[in-house]
Amino acid sequence: MATSVCLPGGPATAAPAGPIEEQMRHQVWDVLVGHYPQGRNIERRADQRYPYSHLLYLTPVGEDGFSPVGETVAVVGKTLSERGLGFFYQQAISERRMIASLETSDLRWAGFLMNITWCRFTQYGWYESGGRFLQAVPSPITRPVR
Repeated sequence: MATSVCLPGGPATAAPAGPIEEQMRHQVWDVLVGHYPQGRNIERRADQRYPYSHLLYLTPVGEDGFSPVGETVAVVGKTLSERGLGFFYQQAISERRMIASLETSDLRWAGFLMNITWCRFTQYGWYESGGRFLQAVPSPITRPVR
């Protein structure tokens, strides 16, 4: 899933630093190497994923597959593509069809009817889920953005 990433200022190119800075730098690289391991650069996905570390809302839809019903929940975004979304949530989500509401640059809510296609439990006690957008729909969120 992770891709190989060349990050500027890696261990071979950094300027000399004092012992405290060097220790911090090595610790940061220990974290980065865990998230961006070398040699795993095969990407099977067709769509470019973009980091999306923002809060967003998910609203379940009714039996008609379109009408918002039930309680809206806030989740933490992970990745966003033109055709889908990945996110983190603290409890399992039983609904598979939901409206995702994301903030836009012009301070409004964009709504996307989506089908949640996968879910896994993480080692930190959260769930990681994602799915594909089915179509653009009006967002059920009525409160102002920010």
